Amino acid sequence: MQADRGLDVAVLIGLQAAGKSTFYAQYLSGRYALVSKDLFPRAARNKQQRQMRLMEESLAAGRPVALDNTNPSPQEWGPLVGLAHAHDATVTAYWFPPDVEGSLRRNAAREGRDRVPDVGIFATLKRLRKPALSDGFDTVTEVRFDGHGGFEARQILGDRKT
Repeated sequence: MQADRGLDVAVLIGLQAAGKSTFYAQYLSGRYALVSKDLFPRAARNKQQRQMRLMEESLAAGRPVALDNTNPSPQEWGPLVGLAHAHDATVTAYWFPPDVEGSLRRNAAREGRDRVPDVGIFATLKRLRKPALSDGFDTVTEVRFDGHGGFEARQILGDRKT
């Protein structure tokens, strides 16, 4: 499904400390509006509703949007895919294959609010599922660290080149 208006929704999928926010900053920032629950106040209620509202506002304004959360399963990404398609937008899954040791190491170097309890990484790992076209994604792109401070992004499913 190709979007009529050229809109795309980027759904970042991976463990905490997998590099999703850094990838957004290096490759999507400036082209995609950012929606991340990490940017909401800790005490904020209804984070999912707020995320959906911000996504809706961006799409209604004709702006591509990136959702930078763990998004580990269809329970989380299903509503995002549905809203994107309701706006005739394509949906690109950016899949960060799990590297538990790497996530734990990078998380340990974080400070304050950015650091999550290790148990959170393991809880996300239990729910984490690789996205597929059958989930409504138009493209699935696998993202890995390149060993030089950047990333290698390789389309693994879909017709559209990223």
